[in-house]
Amino acid sequence: MRRPELLSPAGNMEKMKSAILFGADAVYLSGKLFGMRSAADNFSVPELKEAVEYAHERGVKVYLTLNTMPREYEYGALREYLDEISDIPLDAMIIGDIGVLMLVKRVLPDMELHISTQANSVSAEDCLAWHQLGAKRVVLARELTLEEIKAIRQRVPEELELECFIHGSMCISYSGRCLLSGHILGRDANRGGCAQPCRWNYRVKRIEVVEEKRPDAIIPIEEIDGESFIMSSKDTCTIEHIPELVEAGINSFKIEGRMKSAYYTAVVTNTYKMALDSYFSGNYSYDERWYRELLSVSHRDYATGYYFKDSHLDANTAECTGYIKDKAFLAVAVGYDEETGEGIFTQRNKLKLYDELELLTPGMCGRGLVCEGLCDELGNPIEATPHPYMTFRMKTPFEVKVGDILRAK
Repeated sequence: MRRPELLSPAGNMEKMKSAILFGADAVYLSGKLFGMRSAADNFSVPELKEAVEYAHERGVKVYLTLNTMPREYEYGALREYLDEISDIPLDAMIIGDIGVLMLVKRVLPDMELHISTQANSVSAEDCLAWHQLGAKRVVLARELTLEEIKAIRQRVPEELELECFIHGSMCISYSGRCLLSGHILGRDANRGGCAQPCRWNYRVKRIEVVEEKRPDAIIPIEEIDGESFIMSSKDTCTIEHIPELVEAGINSFKIEGRMKSAYYTAVVTNTYKMALDSYFSGNYSYDERWYRELLSVSHRDYATGYYFKDSHLDANTAECTGYIKDKAFLAVAVGYDEETGEGIFTQRNKLKLYDELELLTPGMCGRGLVCEGLCDELGNPIEATPHPYMTFRMKTPFEVKVGDILRAK
């Protein structure tokens, strides 16, 4: 059984480095133009060159998202952008529009082509058509069940790779094709401008929506505890189903979240990396700590998406408002003093003496410790770390590695 690629989001350079440090085999990111997450920091052309060089030095692939649906007047700028990045050795482009695909083939004929989930691929015939047009990989629509994915895998050639989202946000729309943001704010979700109005908290009194010719098909809209939440989907979490996903023949496990934090990227990548390592060790055992790790990041209610339920029977709509907040991200390790047994950290949020903490190291779940022996950069005792990005030292019961994350317990 071939090990699937673990593909992580990279909204900026910091998030990309977190993904790579914590075990990603590949990252997907966007330039400043033509990506579906225009509100993320994203990468300028010089930054894109730097990112690809950094990743390749560490054996990690980089895929550029080029997955908006450009209008006619935008194709000139798209052609100029492709020319501008033509010398960057990207490993693939993720494309959602057939016109963009054909343009990339003309301008960059050697570029590996991946078909975005925006293309809504839900059948083997669909995948085969993209393959005939030159695609190496298809990112399947999120609305498919695992049985449907298995059936597609059996009908497409081995050299055509299949990629699936295994963790992160879902859309109330069909594979991300949504008009709600454009309707309310004039920000087209299909061209990178989604404002996520499906996540907003809407205040209403009890209302019953009834279609004129179907008086018995009543849709109640009810305010509970001052809020109404009728569109926002639950987040996908498949950590308990790694064996089934691997055995379905999925080539790439994709984590959603270019808008999320570097902490989110690190934790989620690390957790699925541990699960895959366990499976391919030949002695797989589900570890309940993996799920607790995923509860530590910002998320909505978790569900398994449509993998085990037909999309028409379960909309996976969230039952509570907003995000369940993550554990406080307190500091990043920048060194370790073996003589004193002190970790050296850069502060991200305030901590103080005797706080209960956890240290997250690649390949491990969070390990508990208490904040003791807290000093400033010069070794002077302090009681707290109040200043953003200050350097501090702290006694630790185990060795600390550069890039380790210190968080609240």
